[in-house]
Amino acid sequence: MHALIVVAHHDPQSLTHSVATQVARGVAHSACGHSVELADLYAEGFNPVFGPADHAVHRREAPAPADVLAEQARLDRADALVLVYPVYWWSMPGLLKGWIDRVFANGWAFDFQADATLVKKLGHLNVHLIGIGGADAGTYQRHGYAAAMKTQIEHGIFDYCAAPVVSSTLMLDAETQPAATHLQAARVLGGALFASAEHAPRPQQASCQP
Repeated sequence: MHALIVVAHHDPQSLTHSVATQVARGVAHSACGHSVELADLYAEGFNPVFGPADHAVHRREAPAPADVLAEQARLDRADALVLVYPVYWWSMPGLLKGWIDRVFANGWAFDFQADATLVKKLGHLNVHLIGIGGADAGTYQRHGYAAAMKTQIEHGIFDYCAAPVVSSTLMLDAETQPAATHLQAARVLGGALFASAEHAPRPQQASCQP
């Protein structure tokens, strides 16, 4: 199995990057030694601005630009997508939202047809969300922020494409709790990413056991 971890943070020394690294290590050191790719959108210089070329793709008037095709190819290779991001204004950063805006395009992530029929195309891609937040759980509960994020991200984006959100984790108190707490949880999450696949019956020649 192959996991694509997408991280959206400008600082490679950030907790967000450290969490992504630990998830990757957990995946790589799991029982079957699954493969993992870590995509750093900021370091790679991905352009998150949805422009005229992207609008033409949405209207099925032009093929996707090369940078979008490259990201879609990454996703086509993946069995699981893990998004790791800091919570900005109770949502994801513009860099990550722009990546979704451009990459999860009409014709690839879904087909919106002339008769208003919607065909969802990403049912094969399991999604895991990890948001890093500075506020505490009580703040998210009192103001309904967690429910709002679930509605706009899990339902509004991924359900629209039929990509199942297998796990959604908010690592909170990030500015007051020791980083080790979140890093340990990230390593465990990575190790369990493909747990159901590891324990499923499989042909002997495909076994991951020595």
